[in-house]
Amino acid sequence: MTSANRGLEGVLAGLLRASHRATFEQLPALLDDAAVRSGYRRARLFVVDLQQDVLREVTGRGLDAGEGGQELRIDSTLAGRAYQSTQALSSGDGQHLWQPVMDGTERLGVLCLHQESGAAEQGRGAADETGTRHGTPDRLAAGQALASIVGLLLVSKRTNSDSYARLARTRAMRVSAEMQWTLMPPMTFSDDRVTISAAMEPAYQVAGDGFDYAVAGGIAHLAIFDAMGHDTAAGLTASLAMATSRNQRRQGAGIADASRAVDQTLSAQFDKARYATGILADLDLDSGVLTWVNRGHLLPIIIRGERWAATAQCPPAGPMGADLGLPVTVCQEHLEPGDRLLLYTDGITEARDDEGKQFGVERFTDYVIRHNAAGLPVSEMLRRLIHAILDYHQGRLDDDATVLFCQWTGSA
Repeated sequence: MTSANRGLEGVLAGLLRASHRATFEQLPALLDDAAVRSGYRRARLFVVDLQQDVLREVTGRGLDAGEGGQELRIDSTLAGRAYQSTQALSSGDGQHLWQPVMDGTERLGVLCLHQESGAAEQGRGAADETGTRHGTPDRLAAGQALASIVGLLLVSKRTNSDSYARLARTRAMRVSAEMQWTLMPPMTFSDDRVTISAAMEPAYQVAGDGFDYAVAGGIAHLAIFDAMGHDTAAGLTASLAMATSRNQRRQGAGIADASRAVDQTLSAQFDKARYATGILADLDLDSGVLTWVNRGHLLPIIIRGERWAATAQCPPAGPMGADLGLPVTVCQEHLEPGDRLLLYTDGITEARDDEGKQFGVERFTDYVIRHNAAGLPVSEMLRRLIHAILDYHQGRLDDDATVLFCQWTGSA
């Protein structure tokens, strides 16, 4: 182990120790100190907003912890390109290194590391606006390690910090959306067998949509819900459906029984006046076998290769909460390595342009196929999909639009 590596270990260990009793607002000062000790001049942390439009600087000042900070557009800045590509990028003059900040594969923001002028000149090499080289290898490794630690610190601090929530919002949020986002799992998860990612709009007004996933014991559990209406009651319906589904799953219930429990819970709570459609599914990560139940929802789409898409079929059991008493059929599909599964709500396909034409299933699947083939991270592909749907609908959706993407890589 080199002396540089030993020094970096000490810096990271010190940062972790100091973070245990630090608040979100105190992170910038801690990161600055760690950056200086790692050979950089200073560090600046930017977190992504809820709709993934901008990166907002964490200054630690003011109630929003971003007072006086910079705001950078994701689609038109070098920092934004680092966020989109999840690759470290250096400025053309070698002065700034933009490191993506992630928790696993969930993108949280970027870390800007400022380098001393002399060191920048020494290590510029091929660094330019699309390059990844920056300074010496030891310094680049230090930047990557700092960004990794920052991801862990952000996740540990954001759950109890209103300052983080305020900084990540560009406008006021409805109560129904507040409930839904609190229940959502991370937007992206990936390991060597599966990649799961989701997107949900309108971010600040979403009410009746919800998605869920979890991985346990070689099974990826997937669910999507669409409650009737677009008001606070719709948000309550979707939240109750998600909570009941999770509760049943964590007690060992299968997807059919879990959907029946959701049906009973919603019926008892709303006396059949409120309901939610949905898909509950289990994917065996060793065999690729997908088992699922259809509770009156839009049918899943399976994309195989880069050539074609098929709609999975399963008899519907009726919406949950309507208490129709229809039989719940557990259906099965066998995925091949590389297959992509799309669960979505009608807001995705029913968005209309100014001539009244729907976005449609064909345009939706074609977008996923083309942009996934381009080698983009899945989370970036979904970000662009949602923005394309918003643009198609003149920037404002009449209904919630949610998509849950799952790609099975194959057995480990």
